[in-house]
Amino acid sequence: MRTSIWAAFALGVVTAHGPTGPATAQSWPERSVRIVIPLPAGSPSDVALRRLAEKLSERWAQPVVVENKQGADGIPAVIAVLGARDNHTLLFSFPGVISINPYLHEKLPYDPKELLPIAPVLDNFIGFAASSALGVNTLAELVAAAQANPGKISWSALPGVPNYVFLALQKRHGVDAVRIAYRDFAPAYQDLHQGRVQILVAGITNFMAQRQAGATKILAVVNSARAPLAADVPTVAEAGFPELTFDSPVGLYAPRDLPPVAVERIAADVRAITSDVGFRQKLIDTGVLPRNGTPAEFTVAIEEQRDKIAAIHAATTGKDRP
Repeated sequence: MRTSIWAAFALGVVTAHGPTGPATAQSWPERSVRIVIPLPAGSPSDVALRRLAEKLSERWAQPVVVENKQGADGIPAVIAVLGARDNHTLLFSFPGVISINPYLHEKLPYDPKELLPIAPVLDNFIGFAASSALGVNTLAELVAAAQANPGKISWSALPGVPNYVFLALQKRHGVDAVRIAYRDFAPAYQDLHQGRVQILVAGITNFMAQRQAGATKILAVVNSARAPLAADVPTVAEAGFPELTFDSPVGLYAPRDLPPVAVERIAADVRAITSDVGFRQKLIDTGVLPRNGTPAEFTVAIEEQRDKIAAIHAATTGKDRP
C-alpha cells in the first residue's frame, strides 16, 4: 500500500533526528507524564495501559499517570490531550478518533491531523455474538437466517468499527435486520443473554461469561487473527467473509507538535516493552493481542482502517466523504 505524506512524516520524525537521539532523548520526560484514555477503568485496554505505564515509569524515572475520560467517541479525551500543551500529556486510544469520528460527527471540535500516532500497543478482539435462542452456529447461518426472515432478527453494535462491520454485512449480503439502539450499551449484553436482542457486535471479552454459560455463541471475530481467549472461534475470513476483516490497533498518540526527541524515545521504549515475552503474555491473558511497530507502521494501519470505513460509509449512505 502507498505510504502517504502523513505516514512519511511519522517515519521522518523518528529518523531525521537520529544523530542527536540518545543523549537528547534522555532529557525527556522532565516531569510526570499523563496518559489519557477514552475508555473505562477495568476495560482490557485500560488494564493493558496501566501495565504499560508501570514499565514506562521504570524506564523514564518519572511517574506515569493514567486518566480515564470515557465516552463521546473519545472526543473529551482528545480535547484534554490537545488542550494540555505541556509536551507531557499523551493519548492512549483506538484509531477511531482519526479514522471514524469524521464520519460520525458532522463537525469535530478537533482536527484529526493534530494527532500524531506514535506506537501501537494492542488489538482488541471484536466479534459477532448471537443469542443461543436464535439457533445459529456460524456467520453463514446467521446470514441465511436473516435472508429467510427479513425484518425479524434484531441486532445492535458498539459505535465505531463494530457498527460499521454489521452495516457492511447488511449491504454486502442483503441482510434485513432490525437495529436496536442503546443510549448506554451495558444493558445490551443482558438483553442478548435473555434473547431480547439476537445479535451483538462488540468486544468479545464482554461475551465470555455468557458463552461459558451457554447463553451466547460467538460466531466469528473480525480480526485477522483468532482470539487467544476463544481460539476455537474462526475469524471472519475463515468463516467466508474476508471483506469484514478489521484490525483495530490501540496505541499512543501525541499532539503533532511534540518534540521529535520525545517522539523518538516514546516510540523506542514502547516498542521495547511490547517486544518483551512476559509483557506480551500478560496482555494476552487479559484478552487482547499485543502489537508493536514504528510510528509509520501505526499510521499506515490507521489509514487502512480509515479507507475501509470510508468505503462502507459511501456504500451505506451514498456519501463519499464525511
